[in-house]
Amino acid sequence: MVDSRLGHWFKLLVSLMLLMKTQGLYVGITYVKSAVAKGAVCLDGSPPAYHWDKGFGTGINSWLIHFEMPFACDIKGGGWCNNVTSCLSRKKTHLGSSKLMGQQIAFSGIMNNKRPFNPDFYNWNRVKIRYCDGSSFTGDVQAVNPATNLHFRGARIWLAVIEDLLPKGLKNAENALLSGCSAGGLASILHCDSFRALLRMGTKVKCLSDAGYFIRVKDVSGAPHVQTYFNEIVTLHGSAKNLPLSCTSMLKPSFCFFPQYVAPQVRTPLFILNAAYDSWQIRNILAPSIADPLGVWKSCKLDINNCSPLQLKSMQDFRLQFLNALNKSINSSSRGLYIDSCYAHCQTETQEKWFMEDSPVLGKKKIAKAVGDWFYDRSPFQKIDCPYPCNPSCQNSDLAPPNNPEV
Repeated sequence: MVDSRLGHWFKLLVSLMLLMKTQGLYVGITYVKSAVAKGAVCLDGSPPAYHWDKGFGTGINSWLIHFEMPFACDIKGGGWCNNVTSCLSRKKTHLGSSKLMGQQIAFSGIMNNKRPFNPDFYNWNRVKIRYCDGSSFTGDVQAVNPATNLHFRGARIWLAVIEDLLPKGLKNAENALLSGCSAGGLASILHCDSFRALLRMGTKVKCLSDAGYFIRVKDVSGAPHVQTYFNEIVTLHGSAKNLPLSCTSMLKPSFCFFPQYVAPQVRTPLFILNAAYDSWQIRNILAPSIADPLGVWKSCKLDINNCSPLQLKSMQDFRLQFLNALNKSINSSSRGLYIDSCYAHCQTETQEKWFMEDSPVLGKKKIAKAVGDWFYDRSPFQKIDCPYPCNPSCQNSDLAPPNNPEV
């Protein structure tokens, strides 16, 4: 009994030590105070912010610009705000005000500064842009209602941050990767070509979207819930003029918030990383609470192992719709594709999914290796996993949003 307890505590201690070792470092916040005069502000009018860990060695002229992932479980408090009420609630959090952001944030996964845990980008300049506008950095409404004092200026924030970084070395970049997760993954698609246009000729520029390929599909009740939701976001934030013209010239602006209508026209090399059973999309697009008033899906959404045969069939059907929506985006050899069968959402910011001994594997490669090989043109990568539950490397129970410690 004593030996058993000692063994348990030893394993726990080892796990804690490993977590501390792989967590990376804490990086201080930088406020872009000059942006306020340009109207580039968070929902509450406070200045935008980012965290920057300077590059070193061979990575001194390489830049990774990463859009922050919003940490929330449900669609109302997650990636975006779609009406005045939800935006008012959001501005009272770090997702709407830089005044409420932690002064330091942990860099892990693709942001890690240790080579064993981030082999290709560890010594780059790594920047995490804080997310405080609720529109995936697309909004731009000049008028501010004094009754709410809400500012819809996401597109201005994006430009202000890049303008602040250019004289700090970004203008001399030899390599540049624009990445993001969730709403940030969507932003990395929407701003991919404009990012390339902001950098000097000759810079090697690519983009990575992690868990940002949200699809237009009906929910389990048959309602077009996410289509309505995205339309409300685009309308409220005045996003239409900042969405890619290659899409808005042909379709309604709200359709151009869906990557399936934008990605095929993106000219800059783009890597799409997504779980075919994206846990956030299952919870909020396929089976949102409004479509499941009796909570039949509650246990299944928490853990895929709890799903009934009928629910699993719905999820398999969702996977097929996801792959169909993705099909037209695989139109170039410069595209990267890593579609695993994990029940997960965001795999670049968490060390255990990005690059660890037991990280997910597809085509004999972990995510970090596939992305690095693709960026440096060592080898292309376009793989789609077999249906669940065929991949034993998947950490299938994505029970909660990934940790993003702030202090």
